[in-house]
Amino acid sequence: MADPKGFMTTPRQEWPRRPVEERVGDWKEIYVPGALLPIISKQADRCMDCGIPFCHDACPLGNLIPEWNDLVSREDWRAASDRLHATNNFPEFTGRLCPAPCEAGCVLAINQPAVTIKNVECAIADRAWEEGFTSPRPPDRLSGKTVAVIGSGPTGLAAAQQLTRAGHTVALYEKNDRLGGLMRYGIPEFKMEKHHLDRRLEQMRVEGTKFRTSTTVGRDVGAAELRARYDAVVIATGATAWRELPVPGRELAGIHQAMEYLPLANRVCEGDLETSPLSAAGKHVVIVGGGDTGADCLGTTVREGAASVTQLDIYAQPGTERDEDTEPWPTYPKIYRLSGAHEEARDLRKAPAADADARLFAASTLRFTGDADGHVRSLHLVEVDAQRRPLPGTDRSLPADLVLLALGFTGPDREDGLVDQLGLTMEPRGTIARDAGFATNVPGVFAAGDAARGQSLIVWAIAEGRAVAAAVDCHLTGSSRLPAPIGPYDRPMRV
Repeated sequence: MADPKGFMTTPRQEWPRRPVEERVGDWKEIYVPGALLPIISKQADRCMDCGIPFCHDACPLGNLIPEWNDLVSREDWRAASDRLHATNNFPEFTGRLCPAPCEAGCVLAINQPAVTIKNVECAIADRAWEEGFTSPRPPDRLSGKTVAVIGSGPTGLAAAQQLTRAGHTVALYEKNDRLGGLMRYGIPEFKMEKHHLDRRLEQMRVEGTKFRTSTTVGRDVGAAELRARYDAVVIATGATAWRELPVPGRELAGIHQAMEYLPLANRVCEGDLETSPLSAAGKHVVIVGGGDTGADCLGTTVREGAASVTQLDIYAQPGTERDEDTEPWPTYPKIYRLSGAHEEARDLRKAPAADADARLFAASTLRFTGDADGHVRSLHLVEVDAQRRPLPGTDRSLPADLVLLALGFTGPDREDGLVDQLGLTMEPRGTIARDAGFATNVPGVFAAGDAARGQSLIVWAIAEGRAVAAAVDCHLTGSSRLPAPIGPYDRPMRV
């Protein structure tokens, strides 16, 4: 604890964002470059070095937060990087993309603004790359065992890196032409520039992980054939089966799933396309769904030049303070948060019909109507109460040339044939069933991440990847020294 009074004398200061007018003109990350390091040591001083650090429990990775806070406050960046990477393969990802349940569990957050844990993590990760603290760690010897990992999202990448470092020969299969899963084609560039992903992939290549892109297991290569070829298989395909909106008019042109829209915008940033076929330029856009994916769509439509954009959230607008009765500390509370995308839409007045920023709260879609050519032109909605019951007399309509559905995901997409070809047992909610050791009903086949857990956070995805790697290592060798931060049935803290 470098400064015993830091939490009393230093106010919380977050990484400043670039001006809205500047950042919506490009696809770069929204934060001011270089503005984090000058403030972060004093912010780390605010850590109280608690006797029982609940931030550990709030983070499924078990990040050693007080330890690396102390090291950062002393500006010992190498040691801080070592402690951070001891529990997290990809802190530059989580430092940018995680909603930071660790901060909700910070003891200081009981009656003060929490320590900026996420910013400290990001600063350590970026400094580690700048100073060369992230050298590849190839194994000293090979085990002679082979593992196929299916899916290159955070779970698949974490599992592959851990198993490669343990000495197994790992081949990672990805259906897309580039690696990264939703981090590549789902997360917009303004939230995480893809060079962060590319340099970590290069580290894995040097360590010995083999990559097989543009290969859909179940279609391009048979799932049973793949199982016969390897000593173990890890399914980490994510939860890509999207939820639908079964209302009248859904068949109209111009209504698309978020994950049909976002990958095209990312391909423009990759240089594959000059303009997205689903570009929001000049259109009135309505996004159905109040979560992070909807916010990603929001920021993307603003940068594409939408005429207007409104995001519908079926829940009532939350308050700005934690409700201690329903969501007491240290649980992660549902409070009003202003993402960069919402700030942009608010300041640019992109959603004149919204309650706050670009969001219209407590709103449920009734139907869509279109023009004579069968293209959507309006979305009709109604206000709802806390039980989602329509409130009489609150019907209204919004202009809509483009509608994006961001309603979440249920489990793995079964159209590729992987699940059926292997004969995997499924849970009633659509996820892959597994036992306490991450093993499916098929010997030698393991399942991890959103494909088995269901839609979750990036920290849970990486934790699952690390844990399934330990399970596979034990299966192949009889024991394992790899860390297993969580079990398959662990869940976030709730009341």
